[in-house]
Amino acid sequence: MKVVLAEYSVFHDPVLAPEGEAMLRVLEDSFTRCGYEVVSPEEGDFAEELRRLAPECKYGLVIAPDALLGRYTHIIESLTHNIGCASLNCALCANKIQAGRILAAHDIAVPPESASGMRVIKEVSGAGTVNMRLGDEEPGAGEFGQEFIDGEHLSVSLIGSRYVGEACLYYSGAGPLPLSLNAQQISIEDGVFSFSGGTVNVDHPARDEIIATAVKAATVLGCQGYAGVDVVVADRVYVVDVNPRPTSSLVGIDAIMDEEIGELLINASKGILPGEVHLTGAARYDKSGQVMIV
Repeated sequence: MKVVLAEYSVFHDPVLAPEGEAMLRVLEDSFTRCGYEVVSPEEGDFAEELRRLAPECKYGLVIAPDALLGRYTHIIESLTHNIGCASLNCALCANKIQAGRILAAHDIAVPPESASGMRVIKEVSGAGTVNMRLGDEEPGAGEFGQEFIDGEHLSVSLIGSRYVGEACLYYSGAGPLPLSLNAQQISIEDGVFSFSGGTVNVDHPARDEIIATAVKAATVLGCQGYAGVDVVVADRVYVVDVNPRPTSSLVGIDAIMDEEIGELLINASKGILPGEVHLTGAARYDKSGQVMIV
């Protein structure tokens, strides 16, 4: 059987391409070990490549910047069995203002929106720390301001079961499966945020609360498949971003996890998840996909 793994940045976004290539490599290797033939888009129009490849594949997964993910996932889910988040939920997560308001309405702490003074300025549908900065300037078109929360930058990697889409076939009631709690290396230089990697499978005094908050956030927004929930831990656990797709933490997790990520994603898309995964030790990773076991 064939699976199409479609990573947008490899040919279309030089800034994010190293992270994209690393994730794609890990996924390709896992699905190959699981017995699948992997195909991926070539250089050219990304949407047309999806339409060319998806009909001949049993499963499909898109990785793309948040602003584009819903559009391209819609193509995949209309032509094959999508093993990622549903397109509507991808679009919801991409709108960071709307997603934040929904999370807050469910008693999940998020950084409050801020219209003046020193604040974090970010794109409404941005990816990671791209164009994210700390300042008192007016946000530009497609940007907004949030209160700056000074705390620890962490993330939770998880896999969501089937909630929407083919729910009549595959809904099982299984909640998201936490994979790993991760530390993120985020720095601020001259007011500009940058991400350089992280460490997966870390411990933390508030581990249970952090994971519970991330699971609740992913559930509220209907995330399916691999998702990463970014948090800042200060006086509370603040959810700062929900990424309804594989994130760069995947390369570190794959290096220390007994289970195959490919098998987990396919089973989760059918409402089947194990009670836990098994990680040995911790691993550091950088933006280029280099991993060091620690």
